[in-house]
Amino acid sequence: MAKKLITCTINGEKVENYVDVRASLTDMLRNDYELTSVKKGCEVGECGACTVLINGEPFNSCIYLAIWADGKDILTLEGLTDKEGTISDIQQAFIDEGAVQCGFCTPGFIMSSLPIINSDREFTRDEIKKNISGNFCRCTGYQNIVNAIEKTAKARKANKTRQK
Repeated sequence: MAKKLITCTINGEKVENYVDVRASLTDMLRNDYELTSVKKGCEVGECGACTVLINGEPFNSCIYLAIWADGKDILTLEGLTDKEGTISDIQQAFIDEGAVQCGFCTPGFIMSSLPIINSDREFTRDEIKKNISGNFCRCTGYQNIVNAIEKTAKARKANKTRQK
């Protein structure tokens, strides 16, 4: 099995690793770095449970080869907590809005929501639904998930306005 040395940044930490050229980014993150928020769901890029941000854009890491991460900046759910382990505002909003039931899909939804809540533009509920449409939840339903994303986006925009 051929291996290749890659260098990338994972959750703000620069790392080097020899990876199997056939390994998915999901397998590298889970097996080599114990980042278990990256779920192994469908493994064909259809459920979104494995979503991570690569250079700020959401990708299904199950269909993204680990060697393609060379030189990239990877963010997983674990990277959203601060040094004291405090969860982020979007994670808290998912709890507050009851947007979690079994929780398997939650990391993927949260990672897919980051470009929305980090954007300066306002998204309608329909636009939020479209932007998270690559993620599937089998038990909670989508209304509370959209509520959590909308709530966090509005709070962040209000904070930016106050800081100006």
